Amino acid sequence: MSSQLSVGTEVIITPRTSQHKVAAEPEVSLTEDTQVHRKLELRTVTKENAPVTETKDVSEIPVTNEVDDVQKSVCNGPVVVPTGIYVLDRTLGGGLPLNSMVYFSADPRSMSEVFFYEFTQSRKTYYFTTGRRPKYVRRDIMNQNLDPSNIIFVDIYSEYYFTSMGDMVDNLGNGHIDSKIIEYAEYNLHTILNDSQGEEINIIFDNFSFFMNLNVNPGLLKRLVNLLYETTKEANGITFLYSLKGSHDERAENEILNASDVIFDVDVEKNPDKIMSKLSIPKIRGMAPKTDVIKFNVSEGINIDTSKDIA
Repeated sequence: MSSQLSVGTEVIITPRTSQHKVAAEPEVSLTEDTQVHRKLELRTVTKENAPVTETKDVSEIPVTNEVDDVQKSVCNGPVVVPTGIYVLDRTLGGGLPLNSMVYFSADPRSMSEVFFYEFTQSRKTYYFTTGRRPKYVRRDIMNQNLDPSNIIFVDIYSEYYFTSMGDMVDNLGNGHIDSKIIEYAEYNLHTILNDSQGEEINIIFDNFSFFMNLNVNPGLLKRLVNLLYETTKEANGITFLYSLKGSHDERAENEILNASDVIFDVDVEKNPDKIMSKLSIPKIRGMAPKTDVIKFNVSEGINIDTSKDIA
């Protein structure tokens, strides 16, 4: 990557992309200046030799049993895994289908990022930060009485907005730098896929509107979305793309909505006596979408209103 893109050294060691190293590092402390040297090694995955199939007489092949097995697997439906929010999981019938790419569109006033803080409690999470330093996100997670030890941050924010000397720079609108930051995110996704080795994981982009607003050829954004989708399907996990309503082009968003397996939509309703946030889930591939609107508020975590039948 160009020398104009750099790393925030206060929290995470983010090696330069040009050095072919990885930028996903776990944050250890909010106060210590000691640098963390844990790194993810990029490994090349080679295709294994296909097993040699012994030639058999056609009459010996159990065709009927194979068909029955396929039909049984289809009827069983998707593997559902918990999100980390118990009441939401109960509403969804156990959670979300494994290998789902989730587009989470929300009113910025709703504090919907707290959903993602709780999602990190369900399994190991690679958390891409684009709007703040990871140490501030980590602090907010701890303020919600949640455990951040399962999180590995990928510090897109520092890579984009700071030089190697720690000076803040203005890269907005710089097409060359914008293209490089997409390549930087893609490189980390490849590494995460190689590193996960079948382990259940979350991948969270907080927020994805950052990428949708970059000054790049639309094909680059489409390539990133395609890679996210493929990574989600190949890895054993769920990907969440946090989007801020009203902050990007509608046509680009529609492409992502179409590709996504699940859509979360959050609005804020202001009444004379109170403000209420509402969550709808109009799309879940492999499951029946939820027709009920789920009311929630944020205090210590996400509190879902169960006064009505939301199951």
